[in-house]
Amino acid sequence: MGAPIQRRVLIVDDNQDSAVSLGKMLEMLGYETCTACDGAAALEAASGFRPDVAILDIGMPEMNGYELGRRIREQAWGKGTLLIALTGWGQAADKQRTTEAGFGHHLVKPVQFDVLTRLLASVPSSRDGMSPGQA
Repeated sequence: MGAPIQRRVLIVDDNQDSAVSLGKMLEMLGYETCTACDGAAALEAASGFRPDVAILDIGMPEMNGYELGRRIREQAWGKGTLLIALTGWGQAADKQRTTEAGFGHHLVKPVQFDVLTRLLASVPSSRDGMSPGQA
């Protein structure tokens, strides 16, 4: 049996410490991560990174997570990317809005790390079952 399939995870949060610390925790579990602190930087980074999953803060200035998710979906590489909202907004209306915006999941801060890692483990890799290094 080969190495587990590695997934690419984009983490976007205007709180840089939150984005970086979540990225480091996921890297310790074997995920390949890329972090950004605003929507424009996230789009630029993602175009080369090609994430399997994008974990997006919703309440960011300039380009909020809804808009960022929409722009990711407009890209050929982003059509199959799983969008996960990670936000402080947790009311039913907030969850409905993320669903309507095309997000697959809505998690409320502080993230329950076991819930997030279960979600990530269920996501197919864009590398179609290839081990890291075969891509």
